[in-house]
Amino acid sequence: MSTALGLCGSLRAASFNRQLMQEAGRMFGGLTEGDLRLPLYDGDLEAEKGIPTEVTTLADKIAGASAVIIATPEYNKAPSGVFKNALDWVSRVPGGVWKDKPVALMSATAGRAGGERAQFALRLWMMPFGADVLTGPEVLVGQAQDQFRDGRLINEINLKMLEQLMDNLRVKAGS
Repeated sequence: MSTALGLCGSLRAASFNRQLMQEAGRMFGGLTEGDLRLPLYDGDLEAEKGIPTEVTTLADKIAGASAVIIATPEYNKAPSGVFKNALDWVSRVPGGVWKDKPVALMSATAGRAGGERAQFALRLWMMPFGADVLTGPEVLVGQAQDQFRDGRLINEINLKMLEQLMDNLRVKAGS
């Protein structure tokens, strides 16, 4: 059975992106969440102490997952700095853990566009790592404050797109 790793670019426990990621995990058939609470990337820290344990733990989870589900907020027309920091740190771990890894992107935002620019930027950020980022369908949950109830996605159009994306991810993951 395939295992999905969920990465949420918002650190808030009840963020709409975390709720969206968890909904995707239910549809995929299970999800383990990776922790993006990492120290800020610092080459001096790396040179002095090596790669922090929490970074190698995250890299191991990425490597061991059949697929990765990424839910990104859009902060100032881009993904969160938390996510960029995680990518920078994980890139320092030997072994290329992202190479050919099936990845599904999604976003939930308060605005009407649903995170289009954040997803576009995140696709560019993922390119150097050779991840197999799915092209669609795009899951862009706009006006997220109206799209969830009790932690569950309720908008039928968004649910349909998310189910299709998870179906595609299961195929890529080989399950």
